[in-house]
Amino acid sequence: MNSRANIGPASANPVNLAGPVLQRDTRLDVLRALALIMIFINHVPGQIFEFMTSKNFGFSDGAEAFVLISGISVGLAYGTRFSPGSRLSVAWKAVKRAFTLYTAHMITTFVTLVLFIAGAWIFQQKGLLCEVNILALLMDPAGGIPALLTLGHQIGYNNILPMYAALFLMLPLIMLLEEKSPLLLLLVSASVWLVSGIYYIAPHTTLLEGFWFLNPLSWQFLFVIGFVACMQVKRGGKIPAHPLLIAFAALYVLVSFVWVTDKLWVLGDYLAMLGLPTVVTGFDKTFLSLPRLLHVLALAYLIVSVPSISRFLRRSAHHPLTILGRHSLDIFVAGTILAMAGQVLLYVTNKSPIVGAIYVVVGTAAQFLYAYHLERKRLQTAGQRPEKAQLAVTAVSAHMAKRR
Repeated sequence: MNSRANIGPASANPVNLAGPVLQRDTRLDVLRALALIMIFINHVPGQIFEFMTSKNFGFSDGAEAFVLISGISVGLAYGTRFSPGSRLSVAWKAVKRAFTLYTAHMITTFVTLVLFIAGAWIFQQKGLLCEVNILALLMDPAGGIPALLTLGHQIGYNNILPMYAALFLMLPLIMLLEEKSPLLLLLVSASVWLVSGIYYIAPHTTLLEGFWFLNPLSWQFLFVIGFVACMQVKRGGKIPAHPLLIAFAALYVLVSFVWVTDKLWVLGDYLAMLGLPTVVTGFDKTFLSLPRLLHVLALAYLIVSVPSISRFLRRSAHHPLTILGRHSLDIFVAGTILAMAGQVLLYVTNKSPIVGAIYVVVGTAAQFLYAYHLERKRLQTAGQRPEKAQLAVTAVSAHMAKRR
């Protein structure tokens, strides 16, 4: 999911997100890195840094930001390649990406199981077996293992990648509809989101009664919005930075901030009295309720429309956040494993605030070090390609010289 295009500087004028095709927009990497860090911190609950992440200051959190950014990145990586003659190859790449995400999910799932089971045995803490949906699996392994493999049972805090993989399976249809009409795609996507939220249509879990924690039929709408916005500007369009829209977005972010920080959740009861579906008035994450959706979109609009915010997020290609965000899948897998180990550690230390804080700092630093390792390997590989190409040219030239 490399975003190999420049989204361009934000200004008071209409925002041009196109720019040179080969220049990578570091803002996407920086934002993706911030989302990854917040997801890691939130997945180690019970320590002080958890209360400093975005979920405590608005309706949405790192997951919404990650999916919106992913929609934009997919537009940059796949969008204009989906054309007659190459549709099957692009669709196959999307399917392979979905399988890669499924494999990554299986890795984090089974490592999580090993961590919690080993922790329960080593530290004599049987309560660990009752955490993160493990007990149902242990009580029925014959049904649980197939359920894990078919995504019918998902371990707690290991439920983003299945939704994300499902989005990639939808991607060929998304690209086909966008090519026909971006408006048609948005209308279809919004309808699927609304109907799914109203009638609770979502993939069911098989080992325990319920739904996937993150319903792909709902979250696809946010993904599609990012994709359509990217394709709009990639084809020369612009996102207008209108003062009224900026004011509305800022006001909504402010209201959300006050609502969450002052814990005004009782106001949700008054919204429910309007008789509208809960997907419109509630704050449910599974079905991505409207307040959460609007919050992440308002934040995104402010980022691309307010020059000072946009400039602040634009960092060099060698900035630590840029490097971390560039290797998002590897870092996400590493962060998930570290978070699961952190949960075991906090459980056996009775959620010691000192241990938790130290662990999060060390775990975050470890992810940056891993990102630098991956970046060094990437640069080495990229450096070898020109050398191989030059050797090939030299060999061909020598062969031609001999023939003469």
